Amino acid sequence: MNTRTVRVWLKRDSGQYWPSIYHAMPSPCSCMSFNPETRRLSIGLDNGTISEFILSEDYNKMTPVKNYQAHQSRVTMVLFVLELEWVLSTGQDKQFAWHCSESGQRLGGYRTSAVASGLQFDVETRRVFIGDHSGQVTILKLEQENCTLLTSFRGHTGGVTALCWDPVQRVLFSGSSDHSVIMWDIGGRKGTAIELQGHNDKVQALSYAQHTRQLISCGGDGGIVVWNMDVERQETPEWLDSDSCQKCDQPFFWNFKQMWDSKKIGLRQHHCRKCGKAVCGKCSSKRSSIPLMGFEFEVRVCDSCHEAITDEERAPTATFHDSKHSIVHVHFDATRGWLLTSGTDKVIKLWDMTPVVS
Repeated sequence: MNTRTVRVWLKRDSGQYWPSIYHAMPSPCSCMSFNPETRRLSIGLDNGTISEFILSEDYNKMTPVKNYQAHQSRVTMVLFVLELEWVLSTGQDKQFAWHCSESGQRLGGYRTSAVASGLQFDVETRRVFIGDHSGQVTILKLEQENCTLLTSFRGHTGGVTALCWDPVQRVLFSGSSDHSVIMWDIGGRKGTAIELQGHNDKVQALSYAQHTRQLISCGGDGGIVVWNMDVERQETPEWLDSDSCQKCDQPFFWNFKQMWDSKKIGLRQHHCRKCGKAVCGKCSSKRSSIPLMGFEFEVRVCDSCHEAITDEERAPTATFHDSKHSIVHVHFDATRGWLLTSGTDKVIKLWDMTPVVS
């Protein structure tokens, strides 16, 4: 969007999409939020401003409504909440802010530990979820003019790149530059966190199809993964610490005493992804997928776990699709089952997901 333009594409009778609006902006656009009911378009800019427009019924005209001086630098996320008439945003200035969309007044702000890269809101509880580059997720409770920090947590080894909230099951999904997705059970209050490993590059976007309980994750690798979340998934175990293999008792290479006593060469430590035990290479020579633990690809498991995993447990719980471009942004229209992806190649693709999301 470096051309500083906003374009509205309409499908012509020929079946081709053409821009019906080509609107120049004062600064490059960094993010946007569109509300179909009110046809309100909120655009975040590189200069920290949020510009708001109303689109005409035929989508051939956009009328400026107001500007919010929301941030000191680039707006990273913008979200319009119709029910409360709030505009929520995050910026490169490490600030989360919310404004009243009627008066244009700033209602409040909160400083995050790092630049935010994910923003979701639950209307019912007025909770806002902010994911940032440090890998932290922060939950705030918003009032009309102040906010309270409820909690913050981290589970990724990289920065959070995307967030998706399911208000029905009350679970939060986070995607990360560490290539993984984590499902956080916020409503269950048990602190369950389920990992999903299905990408070879950073996760760029997440969408959730509530009616079918399927999660769609898109990555920089061009992969579109559709996860079945209507299965009983398991938490991955904590990795256990040990100075020797927990299967054959051979010492690991830092265990000098046992190496000397047993006159054996120390071995490298590995971990079984199913039981979490510390094992040597010889006792974990096999690989297996463990889809219910989120491992759709084959991972290292110890020999006894490999024998115990049944063919039924190896049945995939996700389908994999290649978008043929490195995905940067995604929008999912659940009513039609359409997925829009835009890539680093500056191409916008529209996918009919009904064969896999139904």
